Amino acid sequence: MTRQRHQTEAKQKLLTAFNSHFLLSDAELSALTSATQPITDVFFDALERAQRIYHDSQVLLGSEDQQLGLEILDQTSHHVNTAFQKLFRWTQRELKTIDLENPQLSHAIRKALRVLAERPQLFQSCLDFFAENREQTLSDAFYAALTGSVPINTTTVSVPSRAIELNAHEPLRYVSDMLAWAHAATVGERQALQILFVSDADEISKSLKAGHERQPWLQADDEDMPQPFDGSKALNDLVDRDLSGVSRQLKQRIEQILHSREDATLAYQISNLVNFYTSIFNSLLGPESIIQQSLQPVTAMALEQFKNITRDHIANLHTDVSVAPTDLSPPDFLDDALDTLKGLMKSYDTSFVGATTAEERAIGFRPVLLEAIDPYLAGCDTISKRMSGSESNMFALNCFFATREVLKGPSYTVDRVDEIDEIIDEHRENLTEAVHLWFVAESGTRYLLEKLAPFADASSPEELQKTAKLKALDEDRLAETAHGLDAFLPGAMEDARQSVGRLKDKMLLRRICEEAADRFIQDFEMAERILAAVDEVRLGEAEKSNKDMEDAPPLLRDVFPRTSDEIRVLLS
Repeated sequence: MTRQRHQTEAKQKLLTAFNSHFLLSDAELSALTSATQPITDVFFDALERAQRIYHDSQVLLGSEDQQLGLEILDQTSHHVNTAFQKLFRWTQRELKTIDLENPQLSHAIRKALRVLAERPQLFQSCLDFFAENREQTLSDAFYAALTGSVPINTTTVSVPSRAIELNAHEPLRYVSDMLAWAHAATVGERQALQILFVSDADEISKSLKAGHERQPWLQADDEDMPQPFDGSKALNDLVDRDLSGVSRQLKQRIEQILHSREDATLAYQISNLVNFYTSIFNSLLGPESIIQQSLQPVTAMALEQFKNITRDHIANLHTDVSVAPTDLSPPDFLDDALDTLKGLMKSYDTSFVGATTAEERAIGFRPVLLEAIDPYLAGCDTISKRMSGSESNMFALNCFFATREVLKGPSYTVDRVDEIDEIIDEHRENLTEAVHLWFVAESGTRYLLEKLAPFADASSPEELQKTAKLKALDEDRLAETAHGLDAFLPGAMEDARQSVGRLKDKMLLRRICEEAADRFIQDFEMAERILAAVDEVRLGEAEKSNKDMEDAPPLLRDVFPRTSDEIRVLLS
């Protein structure tokens, strides 16, 4: 009897231990399956115990209690599935109303996502649901920021103090404000969601891996095998999806502005502005993000519009490319083009993002120069070729100097400035030579210098005697030349400056006149040297023949007494 009682007590203890290990309590069942019970730590503890029971009961399948094991497995599996569905619905409700402005997101939400990751499909469904809600919320917020009014049936969006559309009359500021809002929303969304995915990335990754291992039928082949969970990528993807609605609105509104404005400078400024923000979004969300794919075509569209408007404007200028202004200043169309170029350069200066090299910047700006300034310089060149020598060079120099003044400074225009400098040097040389010839002609020495030039290197008595017979050295003619030179020299430099007085750069004007004067002095030194050599030969011949010097012809230097030093002083 005592033995039987002991056996009964032992079985009772065994049954109690079995039930306590393999059966959930009523409180646990209620926490797992009752819709009225909140999701708390009690729920998660009960779910963890149910999953442990499910795992342990599989041991019974290999024993004589196989039927009991099957019943426990079936019952526990039902409870676990019900619990996951309850957790899934609760998580959706919480994500719909979650306050992302709160830096401390609910601990329960974070734990729920980690647990749901054990059921990859439910986890992904939660993310999809959350993304859809956040997309709508951000779209409503963007609409409110634009218009200053809240969309119908929306209560979670606050109204800004000043609507962005109030600046619609300033297109560039309008676009800038919209892009700045989108950027701020992106940063804010990332910061708010980062705690959900980055800080818990390891736990989520483990749960997803375990969930896929328990559901191998979800992968049809090796290509469908899940990759390790990347918290940063998941965060970027989710934020990008949240902003997809904003991206569409942003693209539409910028395109509307471009279509409604025929302004080349504005189009280029918008292109640079959008490109600037595109680079920022690239660093935040990656190159394949939705907002990137939305904004890149806008950049290309704006740049293409800039080119088209510029080309149309140039086509309409053909009638204006006829004559230069009377003062040889740059024509109005070039002044307008240079004013536009200043705005384009200012916009380009603000569009640099990252460690771009000087060469990359120069390459990036070349298409702008090709469209915005080269055709206008070509028009100036056409006008210049229709003009006489000095006027042609002065007009060209005025145009290229004005262009150089605008382009100088930035590193990305150095190559073009160097090209312009070469052109300026060519025209400067032409104009210097023209002023030099003016000195020769106006001084009355052209005939003398032309005749003496072939004898510049004459040194033998025979060559000098031949030189002395030149008509240019005839006493009367030489005296006339000297008289003309004396009359010319006192106001020569001032007259020379007046001859090129329509040159706008006064420093260049002075330099050209001084170089031309130096060349004239070199010509005079050549003539002076020849005259002195001829006189020396004549004196030598007179001494050899013992002629009376009074009967000899006058010395050339007496007839033409000016020295190169005197001329240098008078022309200084």
